[in-house]
Amino acid sequence: MLNVSAKRTGVALTERQKISWLRLIRSDNVGPVTFRDLINHFGTADAALDALPELSRRGAGARTFRVATIAEAERELEIAHRFGATFVGIGEPNYPFALRQIDGAPPLLAVKGNLDAAARSSLGIVGSRNASVSGAKFAAMIARDAGRAGYVITSGLARGIDTAAHRASLESGTIAVLAGGIDRPYPPENVGLLNDIMSGQGLAVSEMPFGWEPRARDFPRRNRLIAGISLGVAIVEAANRSGSLITARYAADFGRLVFAVPGSPLDPRCHGTNGLLKQGAIVTTTSDDVLDALAPLSQYRLPLAAGAEEPGHAAPSRQPVPLADGDRATIIDALGPTPAEIDDVIRHTGQPAAEVYLVLLELDLAGRLSRHAGGLVSLNAEQ
Repeated sequence: MLNVSAKRTGVALTERQKISWLRLIRSDNVGPVTFRDLINHFGTADAALDALPELSRRGAGARTFRVATIAEAERELEIAHRFGATFVGIGEPNYPFALRQIDGAPPLLAVKGNLDAAARSSLGIVGSRNASVSGAKFAAMIARDAGRAGYVITSGLARGIDTAAHRASLESGTIAVLAGGIDRPYPPENVGLLNDIMSGQGLAVSEMPFGWEPRARDFPRRNRLIAGISLGVAIVEAANRSGSLITARYAADFGRLVFAVPGSPLDPRCHGTNGLLKQGAIVTTTSDDVLDALAPLSQYRLPLAAGAEEPGHAAPSRQPVPLADGDRATIIDALGPTPAEIDDVIRHTGQPAAEVYLVLLELDLAGRLSRHAGGLVSLNAEQ
């Protein structure tokens, strides 16, 4: 068996810090990237929370900015406690180590189950919900063999391929990433499977609040987490324009390996996987195709992406420095509906990077900024 466990590093959040982090990520217009930028700018979540209303006002927000309250955060922590779950922060030892490496990783994850699973190298396996018998059998074979080699299997708890992968790795360890809250699993028929995962060697993971019913637009976020947690993702039966291809695209963007199982060109369930092979995915016809490619990646840890400061190592808190109206207007005028690189905005305007990032924060919190893959930004068309 390969040594595919990762050394746990990081510093645990205090209870007060966890409440502040939860308040910040649950406040209006604060996503993972905005959370990171706020912590990096102000040093602590408490300082960022104090600055939120003023930042939104400067961004010309059209309505009153809602900051999540201490009572709301404490209530969510209590719900998690009653459910037997907990929250782990991106700088904490029990945060999935590979997920830390991606830009825009969720600052907090709700988790329930065996936390040792988060410290192990992972293989993602996803595919068609309407899986064939042979497709489900092949997914289960890869999951069992990878489990014996020491990998934890990550998937999305969906019907078909996901279910086969989870069931085959119950004993060796599996991570179920949910599109809704941990207490709102989907589909309903996999509730029993999720309970088996959480009560055994596996782990349930979600970035969404407790009680959150999954919507269609939440599933790509779930797919992003699957790709981020995994060193590589194996796609078994995927139609064109399927969610599995979204997972593959995220995996490629993160520099992870993409494996694709070839199938009949007459089977629509294989059109997507065959397309991935044409784009350079690793041809996968045996478990060894996966294990041989993953082995070198399991021997070292990649550098972390820029993220929120770890507790106890935050930069000094800074209050937002007022910008001259002309400087702010120059930065906003440089933006438009076409996504642009932030470095290009800095060069074009000649403004200090710190001021550009601050204006982007103001616009983001006011709901006027859109963020795109690759760190690109654009001004909302309706503004």
